[in-house]
Amino acid sequence: MNKVGIIMGSKSDLPVMQDAIDILKDFNIEVEVDIVSAHRTPEKLFDYGKNAHTRGIGVIIAGAGGAAHLPGMIASLSPLPVIGVPVKSSNSIDGWDSVLSILQMPGGVPVATVALNGAKNAGILAAQIIGSADEVVLNKIIDYKESLKQKVYESAKGL
Repeated sequence: MNKVGIIMGSKSDLPVMQDAIDILKDFNIEVEVDIVSAHRTPEKLFDYGKNAHTRGIGVIIAGAGGAAHLPGMIASLSPLPVIGVPVKSSNSIDGWDSVLSILQMPGGVPVATVALNGAKNAGILAAQIIGSADEVVLNKIIDYKESLKQKVYESAKGL
């Protein structure tokens, strides 16, 4: 189950969600990307949520803007961990509607939530979840974090 499912409410979310796709590919983690609208394709949402784990997906990243029901609805249907990415969309109230829609889940239906447009962190978190049971991925996370530390040291030298 080393595949990550990345879903979004509409194609307009792709520029934000691309950061998750890119970082996961950097970690050599397979991604499955799809558009699943909670409001326009509820049948597809139900199928995806109930069956993603049968296709080898281990973590789902769901990005949505506006009312942002996609992450929570997927979490209600799937046994997999779900990471929600609130997307600041054209119909958004500065993104707060998306953040709160994803963050304020009822007890029993958790959604890990990253910052507004924080798809890169969602990808890293998904890799860390997979890395908890996959030593190869874990070592890539360790190397990645070490590279972040080295960048800070290099930046400080130039001051």
